[in-house]
Amino acid sequence: MRFAILVTEGPHGHQATDSALAFAGAVLERGHQLPQVFFYGDGVLNANRLSAPPAGERHPVRGWSRLAAEQGVELLICANAALKRGVREATLAPGFRIVGLGQLAGMLVAADRLITFGA
Repeated sequence: MRFAILVTEGPHGHQATDSALAFAGAVLERGHQLPQVFFYGDGVLNANRLSAPPAGERHPVRGWSRLAAEQGVELLICANAALKRGVREATLAPGFRIVGLGQLAGMLVAADRLITFGA
């Protein structure tokens, strides 16, 4: 089965990002396809490499980058949402790419299931 994930919450203060990351790992472990994850709204903050939680706290930005590097999952962030929140090419964590909403539409057409994490 081919999954698509949409993340609309930031990396801190909500369970959505952690749940999305865990779900992505579970999907891949079970042999399903997850070619892309799309980040929209506050979800684009997951792409900010300048995020620096205190030592010992979870670091979801690194988790997403690791998923991209180890599993080949494309991490796509909405260009308009990124601009509004100060996320630019220069601040992107490894594995993330800024794209337009057309990429989201293409991802949805190709997927068997869309799972959304966030409000």
